[in-house]
Amino acid sequence: MSKSLFDKVWDSHVVRHIEDGPDVFFIDRHLIHEVTSPVAFVGLKSRGLSVLYPERTFAVADHNTPTINQHLPVQDPLSANQLKTLEDNANEYGISHWGLGHQNNGIVHVVGPENGITLPGATIVCGDSHTSTHGAFGAIAFGIGTSEVEMVLTTQCIMQPKPKKMRININGPLSKGVTPKDVGLYIISQLTTSGATGYFVEYAGDVFENMTMEGRMTVCNLSIEMGARGGMIAPDEKTFKYIKGRAMTPKGADWDKAMAYWKTLKTDEGAIFDKELSFNATNIEPMITYGTNPGMGMGISKNIPSAESVEGGKATYDKSLAYMGYAENEQMIGKKIDYVFIGSCTNGRIEDFRAFASIVKGRQKADNVTAWLVPGSHVVEEKIKEEGLLDIFEDAGFVLREPGCSACLAMNDDKVPAGKYAVSTSNRNFEGRQGPGSRTLLASPLVAAAAAVTGVVTDPRELL
Repeated sequence: MSKSLFDKVWDSHVVRHIEDGPDVFFIDRHLIHEVTSPVAFVGLKSRGLSVLYPERTFAVADHNTPTINQHLPVQDPLSANQLKTLEDNANEYGISHWGLGHQNNGIVHVVGPENGITLPGATIVCGDSHTSTHGAFGAIAFGIGTSEVEMVLTTQCIMQPKPKKMRININGPLSKGVTPKDVGLYIISQLTTSGATGYFVEYAGDVFENMTMEGRMTVCNLSIEMGARGGMIAPDEKTFKYIKGRAMTPKGADWDKAMAYWKTLKTDEGAIFDKELSFNATNIEPMITYGTNPGMGMGISKNIPSAESVEGGKATYDKSLAYMGYAENEQMIGKKIDYVFIGSCTNGRIEDFRAFASIVKGRQKADNVTAWLVPGSHVVEEKIKEEGLLDIFEDAGFVLREPGCSACLAMNDDKVPAGKYAVSTSNRNFEGRQGPGSRTLLASPLVAAAAAVTGVVTDPRELL
């Protein structure tokens, strides 16, 4: 019987199938951070339970970490308490902990792949919706809630109904200035934020085959924003080259054995999907959002659409545009912006900073723009320096900050003030997501860079 990639990985991890109920599903890797784990550990302690496989659990501080002066004590008492609690819990239960100051610290979904924690065919969970990032390696990866974090800590399993399967095919050449972020935002604009609810998505076609691993991570990261449980891309030679030799990948004979299995991880000819969609890559241009959910996005050269053409009804649409201070049929190009943020688990990798540098090189930051350049890890930070990108940034008037989630979700000091506009390379543009009253325009690193040097929404193709 022909099986999809998703079926192969899922079925091999089912410990027990409950008729008309969920599967008892084994988890290979459990990532935890300081925000969604404390209550789970309280549950363990109250019931006198231990962590079953501490070596399969990895603790990383990222949401509450400051992105300047990380060598100093954290000023915010709530953040400081959560960071200390994560450290204490990790030490008590024998879990590896990459906290502030650790060379491996950074955003959990950036440092996981960097260190070989993320492997093809693995099952990975974290109390964080953007765990879907790891699907770029042919893994089944998804976010879980705090009670489920406790379940995985104690049993290394989770109760989970098997999602339906969707395949999204995109073929054809991408146009100049179109990045993986634009591909992801385009898909969401076509499906809406609920279009993949109940599905696990496989991305297929030459567009994804031609992407770098960083680009694939960006696309899989955004899967959750169209309602999907997660997204994945079949592993190939790019995948194997990326992971080989990393700290936690198999070595020697174990590598050869793993490779023999990993090469089977692809969808069989004739496999059936519950839903299949195809798009033409030539229809995608640099994207930007104009509303208050990631589905409210459009090609940057277009005008804001009318209410009839989008989901949610006119009242919801009008409320969204009122919050943003925009109107139907307006152009986005030329709109004034105040902040630019490059970073997050969506676009905080070295490829993203190279793209940003390609536009800001030889130009100057606009005076009206406050820019936050936040690498996803210390590894990325070091590469920015080694490759001379830091010199380009500093010559153009930018400052590089230290790793962390930063302005993606404003759980730290990096908050966009009320009423201000931020072009952000992160993943969500909900009301107040980047600070109370803040207004977020999601975009690629190229669009962010173009805005940073012009002070307004600008088509990056004009500057490339």
